[in-house]
Amino acid sequence: MFLSPEKIMETIKMIQEEHLDIRTVTMGINLLDCVSGDMDATCGNVFDKICRKARNLVPVCEEIETMLGIPIINKRISITPASLLVGRSSPEECVKLAVTLERAANETGVNFIGGYSALVHKGYTDSERSLITSVPMALKETSRVCCSVNVATTKAGINMDAVKEMGEIIKQAAEMSAETGGSSCARIVVFANAPEDNPFMAGAFHGVGEPECVVNVGVSGPGVVKCALEQVRGKDFSVVAETIKKTAFKVTRMGQLVAREASEKLGVPFGIVDLSLAPTPAVGDSVARILEEMGLEKCGAHGTTAALALLNDAVKKGGVMASSHVGGLSGAFIPVSEDEGMIDAVCSGALSLEKLEAMTCVCSVGLDMIVVPGDTPAATISAIIADEAAIGMVNCKTTAVRIIPAPGKQVGDTVEFGGLLGSGPVMAVNSYGSQQFIERGGRIPAPIHSLKN
Repeated sequence: MFLSPEKIMETIKMIQEEHLDIRTVTMGINLLDCVSGDMDATCGNVFDKICRKARNLVPVCEEIETMLGIPIINKRISITPASLLVGRSSPEECVKLAVTLERAANETGVNFIGGYSALVHKGYTDSERSLITSVPMALKETSRVCCSVNVATTKAGINMDAVKEMGEIIKQAAEMSAETGGSSCARIVVFANAPEDNPFMAGAFHGVGEPECVVNVGVSGPGVVKCALEQVRGKDFSVVAETIKKTAFKVTRMGQLVAREASEKLGVPFGIVDLSLAPTPAVGDSVARILEEMGLEKCGAHGTTAALALLNDAVKKGGVMASSHVGGLSGAFIPVSEDEGMIDAVCSGALSLEKLEAMTCVCSVGLDMIVVPGDTPAATISAIIADEAAIGMVNCKTTAVRIIPAPGKQVGDTVEFGGLLGSGPVMAVNSYGSQQFIERGGRIPAPIHSLKN
C-alpha cells in the first residue's frame, strides 16, 4: 500500500503530538481442555497452555512497535471464564487458579490477564458461587488478574441476587486493599450484555463462541479526534460528525494494520478491532475535552449527553468502514479517574454521578472508574449496578460498572492509583437508601422487545 509523504507526516504527528496509540493487543486463549478433576492439575495445565500460546506475544508486539513506529501500550491475555474451569472447587481452591494466572502473566510479561469471570445473568451454578465468593481474596493475592461478572442480558433480564452479592463483593475487595485506596476494585467490572471478544480490561474474557486462540486489538485516539475538531470550530454538527468519522477511519485502519501483523507473526487468527476511544490521564488524551471542543463550557453541562451520542455514533460509522471485523465495546469510554478532563469536570462541580449515568445511555460502556466514599453501603453500590444493568438490558447494549468505595475517603478527597488508572476524585452518592429494594432478590424480567424469535 503506497503512502504519500503527507500521509506519513500526518501519522507521525498523530503519534507524537496527539497521543495516538494502540491501546492493547489482547490474546484470547481457550482453556476448557485444561480442566482436570484436581485443581492442582488444572492449574498446571492452565499455566502450561497460557505460557505456550502467549510466549511470543510481548516480543512480537515490541517488534511491530519498532517496525511500524506505532506505540502498543498494553499486551494482555484473556481466558475462558474461570467459573467454567473450577468445577466443584471451594473458594480457597479458586484462589489457586487466580495465583496461577498471575504466575502466567508474569512469565509471559503481559500487563493484565482477564477472565477470572462468571456469567450469572440467569442464575448461579455451584462453581460460579465459589468463584464469585473468592474474588476479593483472589484480587488481594494478585496484581494483574482482572475479574468480571455478567449479571444481566436483554434476553434474560437482571439477576438481582447476583447484583446484591456484587455490591458486597466490591465492598470486601475495597476493604482488603484499603492501603491503596481500594485499588483492587479497579480490577472488577460488573456487566450487562458482556461481549465475548472485548480486548479491554477489566472486562476481557475469551467467550465460549470464540476460536481456540485469537488476537483482538483495541485502538484509541481521543487526542487525534480533539485535534481534528479544532480545525472545524464553528461548523455545524454535520461537519463535526463527518470529521469524527474520517478520523475514526484513520485510527481504525492503523489498528487493522497492527492486528494483521500480530496475527501473521503469532500464527493466530485475527479476531476483531475494538475502536473505542480510550482516554488516559495525560493532558490532550481526553474524551471530555472532545465534548468541550463541540461547544460545551465544561463536560457535564446540559448538552453533554447529546454531544456524546454524536461522538459515539460517528466513531462507530467511521470504524466499520475501516475494518470488516469490528467488535468488543467500540465507541467512547468515559472513565473518570483515567480522563483528565472528566477529573477536572468532577472537581469543578460540573459532572455528577447522575449525569454520568445519563451519559451511559449513549456511550460504549457505563460507570467506569468511579470513586465513591468508603462508607457507601453495599446495597447502594448494588443499586447503582442495577440501574446501569437496566439501561443495558432495555437498550440492548453493553453497560458496566467499575466502582471503587475508597476506605476512609469522603467527597472532595482524591485517591491516587497511578499509571493508566490515574487519580479519582471521590464523588457524592445519593444519601437515600436502597436496602429494601436490593433485599427483594430474584430476577427483573427481560423487556418485551427481547422476544424477537
